[in-house]
Amino acid sequence: MKVSANGIQIEVEDSGGEGRPAILLIMGLGMQLIGWPAEFVETLVDAGFRVIRHDNRDIGLSQGFDEAGTGNVIWQSVRQRFGLQVRSAYSLQDMADDALGVLDALGVERAHVIGASMGGMIAQRLAASAPRRMASLVSIMSSSGARNLPGPRADVAAALLRRPASRTEAALVEHGLRFYRLISSPAYARDERIQADRIARALRRAYRPAGVTRQILAIAADGERAELLSRIESPSLVLHGEADPLVPIACGEDTARRIRGARFVGIPGMGHDLPPPVIEILLQHIVPFLQTAQSRS
Repeated sequence: MKVSANGIQIEVEDSGGEGRPAILLIMGLGMQLIGWPAEFVETLVDAGFRVIRHDNRDIGLSQGFDEAGTGNVIWQSVRQRFGLQVRSAYSLQDMADDALGVLDALGVERAHVIGASMGGMIAQRLAASAPRRMASLVSIMSSSGARNLPGPRADVAAALLRRPASRTEAALVEHGLRFYRLISSPAYARDERIQADRIARALRRAYRPAGVTRQILAIAADGERAELLSRIESPSLVLHGEADPLVPIACGEDTARRIRGARFVGIPGMGHDLPPPVIEILLQHIVPFLQTAQSRS
């Protein structure tokens, strides 16, 4: 269903029913709400929570910003490297305000907020700007955005900017698979047929590469988030793969260090993906954390 949030239309899925403590899931760069594995959502619902997912702006079935253009990613990356202001069509704070608008539209006063990758950055922004709406924060494979932190491995950074051979479904699926091979968890095998099916399903639901570019620029433009993390008051859990080649583990460690009282857990053998064994490990930390935070709220 679509809701009006922060003045735009956002696609939402709401599971578990009203009357339960709410969890808001925020997905990462270019990922749709279906990027949250079904077993992740189902386990949280089975644990007694209402689970709300949404497509971030410019992705999936939510409102787009094609009229804003995409700009020059390479040039803006150079500006970022030299500490100059990056121009973007919108900000991560705008996306945090979208998420808050989703809660408003659904009548949710407080929520546990779980964000993955860019979604973790948005969740951090939400926690810093709307502390009274946060029951807890879980930041997964994300970053504080501090300028001194390491970036993606060189081959991964290059793959982010590489274009698919064509726009046929077969070429787009293969392009996606090549990227997933680079960032996948080395300790946990993943069935490529299942992964290919998931990529194809997402493509059929929505294919919006210009939105991904604008989201990349929004991340690059978010230069002051690290200084805001000390404002976060909610119980916070930071989870990060020790083998993450896209967002190195130092980024997660720095996030936890900047949030007062945050708990950090490194996951051995986890890259920048969510295969079933990793989902199981993450949930072993997340569910008890949420239950404890809920009991204290």
